[in-house]
Amino acid sequence: MKSDFNNGKWLDFIPRPVFYGHERYNELYYKTWHLARNHVKAIDGMPESPYMDEGFCDTQIWIWDTCFMSLFCKYAQTVFPGKETFKNFYEVLYDGKVLPTIIPTENEPKWTGAIAGEPFNIQINIADNPPLFAWAEYENALFNGDKNYVKTLLYEKKYLQKHYVWLENLIEPANVEGVSVPTCWIKCENGYKWEGGRSGMDNTPRGRLGDKADKERPNNPDMLWIDAICQQALAAKNIAELFAIVGDEKSADKWNAMYLEKKETINRHYWDKEDNFYYDIDCKDHRFYKVPTIASYWTLTAEIADKEQARFMAKYIFDGNKFGGEVPLVSLSRNDADFSATGKYWRGSMWLPTAYAALKGLVKYGYYDEARAAAVKILDHMSATFNEYEPHTVWECYSPTEHKPATQTNDKSVVRRDFCGWSALGPISIYIEFVLGFYEINAFRKTVKWNLPEDRKGEIGIKNLRFGKIVTDIIADGNAVKVLSNGGYKLMINGKVYRVKKGENSFNI
Repeated sequence: MKSDFNNGKWLDFIPRPVFYGHERYNELYYKTWHLARNHVKAIDGMPESPYMDEGFCDTQIWIWDTCFMSLFCKYAQTVFPGKETFKNFYEVLYDGKVLPTIIPTENEPKWTGAIAGEPFNIQINIADNPPLFAWAEYENALFNGDKNYVKTLLYEKKYLQKHYVWLENLIEPANVEGVSVPTCWIKCENGYKWEGGRSGMDNTPRGRLGDKADKERPNNPDMLWIDAICQQALAAKNIAELFAIVGDEKSADKWNAMYLEKKETINRHYWDKEDNFYYDIDCKDHRFYKVPTIASYWTLTAEIADKEQARFMAKYIFDGNKFGGEVPLVSLSRNDADFSATGKYWRGSMWLPTAYAALKGLVKYGYYDEARAAAVKILDHMSATFNEYEPHTVWECYSPTEHKPATQTNDKSVVRRDFCGWSALGPISIYIEFVLGFYEINAFRKTVKWNLPEDRKGEIGIKNLRFGKIVTDIIADGNAVKVLSNGGYKLMINGKVYRVKKGENSFNI
């Protein structure tokens, strides 16, 4: 797929949502794309430039931020370098590339060691950040439909396999060239030890020994992290799916076997039959660390849970004492002793990346309407915050109780503004996939799956949707659906298949 990341007419390449009576969603949607555009950065010497900047600081780049950013960039792949940004990690970690030196113009966070006006090498901040490369590559591949790229990735570069194997063999802390901090990921018999910052959930109270955390980061050295094993399982699953796309069933079976092995381990050790919930566990005696967090929802994203387990996990999303309420999918259960009404970073805030991953998991189990209900609440909260709180922007994470950004770990200052950045997932991806309902698009199979809301009023749909070589408009008004497309594909509306032909199409549903 041809890319033109410097295209001055980039707005011509993004989808245009249609949702009668919900102009506030569209206002936030377009504002978010403009904020994200400000994070397309060009620096000479980077393996990939331009690339997507996380909106955090100039001298550090992050794996999981970048993976999540690619999941909204996929909607405008020719003008937003989402998956292309992965090269800035792959070539450092596996090809020995050294990132360029820059001169920061503003003071970077003290922990970076960078000083304004003095040369400093850009670094990967954490090498053992959540291993989401394979998931992000798979989701992007479904949009661009480029088998040649998938073949190069799997057979020539082998970056995804290398990253998986590297993590499987980390049995002690490692200092990696080009990475600012040592690893904390440790492979154990039934999972992985880790650390809050490396997991991305910096000040999570997970692993505490008492009823309430006595440290900002408990980082229990004996704990096996539920998200770590789920994310590694998801990586194996997605590598298998990528091999299946290019017709390599032998390799697909090999990687699927690794996935199934981890799935069995998770369900044998991490599922608490008493609480009907997945928890972190102790590496020695496998007892549960009963701190319910959003991390446990990676079991749905990775399709670890069976139908009954998924039913319980879905129920908690709408329980006002747990992960529900007016702001759903918060980072820490509302009835937990460490829950903060102001958010306090990972002590209760609603984070768009983990909320998005959980919603992706819900639809895997057929909870389409439930995903939409949660997504509407999230979008309402972001929209209300955008309109009521100054400055009017998108934030790093959100208060679980008020139309405000969440607080930092100090519980005083608010989190980072203009964070597009991964928070663009809310007004873009969550809006398109779960509110409008276009939950699955596959350029290889030429299919669009649409959960069309039953309670719709007026027009709803999307224009200028691009996947593979297809450019299409899909609009419903009552029981009439009109589709304009430059090529044929299958449109599945609430499970029923409609065959779209090149040109104008009309269907009654």
